[in-house]
Amino acid sequence: MEVLLFSLVLGLLSGSQGEAQGDASQFTGRWLTYYTAANNIEKITEGAPFHAFMRYLEFDEENGTILMHFYVKENGECIEKYASGTKEENFYAVDYAGHNEFQLIRGDANSLLTHNVNVDEDGKETELVQLFGKGNNVEPEYKEEYYNTVREKGIPEENILNFIDNDNCPEE
Repeated sequence: MEVLLFSLVLGLLSGSQGEAQGDASQFTGRWLTYYTAANNIEKITEGAPFHAFMRYLEFDEENGTILMHFYVKENGECIEKYASGTKEENFYAVDYAGHNEFQLIRGDANSLLTHNVNVDEDGKETELVQLFGKGNNVEPEYKEEYYNTVREKGIPEENILNFIDNDNCPEE
């Protein structure tokens, strides 16, 4: 009986973790970067490839593609960037600053929680967890879930950078 109950709970948990994986096209639109964390902090500080201020995400389920429009900051200057990729299993393979496996963890009308594994040109692997949102405020429950995910991925909390308060790049 306990095994059956455990299996049911495990099945429900697995199902809830994949809710963002259904039809990702519902998440197409304007998004802003709230927080980014990485186990390699050098990848998300100013001048680094993932010091990125998201502007737009387009998920095309029919063709299995993703398009990202964002800015990176170098010497205080916002530089416009685009990256695209294709869906492979439960992630999007994106070539940007190496190879990336970008995955939606959770999403709704106001927030997206994502996980990205980047392998750069030197073969160094970096795990990133990002929280994107629609407005300029983060709902407490999203922030709490974000922090929990960062801890689950083994990323130190001191490696979480606040992007929304430092976003002065052009609007979409």
